[in-house]
Amino acid sequence: MKKIMLATDFSERSDRALRRATLLAKKFGASLSIIHAVDDDQPSRIVESESVEASTLLRQLQDTVQTVDGIPCESRVVLADAFVGIAQAVDEEAPDLLVIGPHRRQALRDVFVGTTAERTIRSVACPVLMVNAPPVGPYRHVMLATDLSSGSKRAVDTCFDLGLTDGVDVSFLHVYDAPAVRLTMSHTIGPEGKDAYLEELRSDAAKDLAQFVRQTNLRSSRQLVRFWDHAPADEILKATQEHSVGLVVLGTEGREGVAKFVLGSVAEAVLRKADCDVLAVPPASASRAS
Repeated sequence: MKKIMLATDFSERSDRALRRATLLAKKFGASLSIIHAVDDDQPSRIVESESVEASTLLRQLQDTVQTVDGIPCESRVVLADAFVGIAQAVDEEAPDLLVIGPHRRQALRDVFVGTTAERTIRSVACPVLMVNAPPVGPYRHVMLATDLSSGSKRAVDTCFDLGLTDGVDVSFLHVYDAPAVRLTMSHTIGPEGKDAYLEELRSDAAKDLAQFVRQTNLRSSRQLVRFWDHAPADEILKATQEHSVGLVVLGTEGREGVAKFVLGSVAEAVLRKADCDVLAVPPASASRAS
């Protein structure tokens, strides 16, 4: 990891993201680029005023990162709608990682995740780290959530290539479905039949996950399989809490190769609700279009 980009709105949550970005930059000897987008679809005097104020704040952040943290840092204002400006900056600078934080106002968090963050993740080709937890040190436990697809394999490889699994506890998680349990006539199976059916699926899921792990560069301390009792995102979130996960990694391209569907359901729900940090990895053919 040589270059990290941070998109900030100068909120407390963005300060949290800045702290995580500086920790990562120190660990990997990376440079940091800090950007802020000013919406240019408003009167020119307002755009100018906001740009001047943002430039001042960015210079202060840049000076702090350089003098206090000793990290090479640059900063700039981008004139565009937030996610468009971020996507343009990523295109131009090609960072290895983009770091963002949720919206500063909790009341608008769902709106932010559903628009700027989600649209940013859809629009950039680099992995995106959403910082949800207060950065108190390096990650100790990284969980790689997989549906065993090529998109998940890319997410695992990307996390490995970035160095985020170096020297940490690594877990793999696979959430499997049980179609027969969800059918209208599932009550005809009976308790014993249901238990046997679920155990068979759990055993198959564990074997499939083990095979998936063998195809990666990683070895894990845990390989977890969970039955999709409610929603996959809920099972992922439960696992992160039960195992004190600092970072959960998700691919945004699923088994069927439909990035929009996967990001709109599982990944988006995890991004919105997770207490830990989330790394979203786009497919290899990720579009930079809005």
